[in-house]
Amino acid sequence: MKTFSQKPAEVTKKWILIDAENLVVGRLATVVANLLRGKNKVTFTPHVDDGDNVIVINAGKVAFTGKKYADKKYFWHTGHPGGIKQRTARQILEGRFPERVVEKAVERMIPRGPLGRRQIKNLRVYPGADHPHEAQQPEVLDVAALNRKNKRS
Repeated sequence: MKTFSQKPAEVTKKWILIDAENLVVGRLATVVANLLRGKNKVTFTPHVDDGDNVIVINAGKVAFTGKKYADKKYFWHTGHPGGIKQRTARQILEGRFPERVVEKAVERMIPRGPLGRRQIKNLRVYPGADHPHEAQQPEVLDVAALNRKNKRS
């Protein structure tokens, strides 16, 4: 029996739409990361970008469990000595770019390297309910229905 290995020319990509309102960030990110990598397909090949294009709307209305909304900190470094900076999840979600919480959560679940950078480009995250991808006719995926823990009430 031969091991199946998909060629890049044989890849078929779908468009998937996910409404992130009241969804738990980490659980949403794992679903999205698996879709971007293509691990939900029987044709999954680790060295080929065979994942789908994912659109996440209402990313500004995601939920955290416990006290993470107030206590979770996001760090970055400016590159200068003593240049460590931080923001809480609340500051980011109430700021100018609330979609970055979801983007970073998914980005950190994708492998680092050339293939991971190509796969993360198939993710589109929007803070509100409208998006410019209606022409692609995306399939709606109800992440809240997959598991009762995925949604906060």
